[in-house]
Amino acid sequence: MRRITAFLLAAGAAGILATGCNSEGKTYSDAEYIMFADTLSTNLVFQDEEYFTVPITSTTACDYDRTIGVEVIDQGSTAIEGYHYRLRSNTITIKAGERTANVEVAGNYDHIQDTDSLGFILKLVMPEQLKWNNIYADFDQTKVVLYKGCPFDPETFTGWCVVTSLLLYDYPSALDTSYQRLILTEKHPTEPNTIILHDFLYDGYDVTMRFNTDDPAEPLIEMDEDQMLSDEQTVFGQINADDKILGTVSPYNNSYYNTCQRYVTLWLYVYLKNMGTMVGTVGDYYNILEWVSLEEAIRLKEEENMSGPRIPQRPE
Repeated sequence: MRRITAFLLAAGAAGILATGCNSEGKTYSDAEYIMFADTLSTNLVFQDEEYFTVPITSTTACDYDRTIGVEVIDQGSTAIEGYHYRLRSNTITIKAGERTANVEVAGNYDHIQDTDSLGFILKLVMPEQLKWNNIYADFDQTKVVLYKGCPFDPETFTGWCVVTSLLLYDYPSALDTSYQRLILTEKHPTEPNTIILHDFLYDGYDVTMRFNTDDPAEPLIEMDEDQMLSDEQTVFGQINADDKILGTVSPYNNSYYNTCQRYVTLWLYVYLKNMGTMVGTVGDYYNILEWVSLEEAIRLKEEENMSGPRIPQRPE
């Protein structure tokens, strides 16, 4: 959808060639380049959000406004302009004395499905001498990815949940060798945005999980430290510390939740202590938690013989 006119391109080029940039604030050996801040822009689209921004940057600050074009590259795009999204404008202006500006994009919340991952490519239209291309990337282009952002509700993450765990794969219980479990979760009675995961990885051991809602674009999972996942004898067959396997959210990898699709990706840091002192690290383990309906929980229990608590019987 190339809607940049020759007039705009010619006018922008003429303005740039006619006047040199201010010497103040120049970088990259005084070369002037304009580019996207990153080659990938990932964005959540919310119902009440009008626009999100895709930043561009310049290596120099000039003493005049610089207006350049922005176009959509159809090839390779899975998002449809005018249906899934629209640009506020096909031009962008870096103001005099500044180095940055934003392409503003409005996502169409109603046309994006819960499971969609839609993308399109933006390209800056400008004179060749302003492009900074190298062997790794063309910085005059960026891929914009759209996901649907659903309002957070802790009830979304209550009920029956399928847990798939690499910790269970490496260290199955002596009573259960499956790396998948069907568990029950419920809202914490006093802690906001917190749920209780009953029999999370091993029978008899509940943990809590907190949803950080400060930044909808960064839906992070948090956990208190020193949560007991199991006793050592049940899992390891021996006692190495104080007979407690402890866990919390990983300090090395972020954990996220997806409200639209009702799942959590959890990096769990597992360790041992003795009298409050760290004595060993079991590892950093990836887990996926997927919430399902009662009907799906019954099917899984009956057809796949999944471990976990007793499922209520179907009514006669």
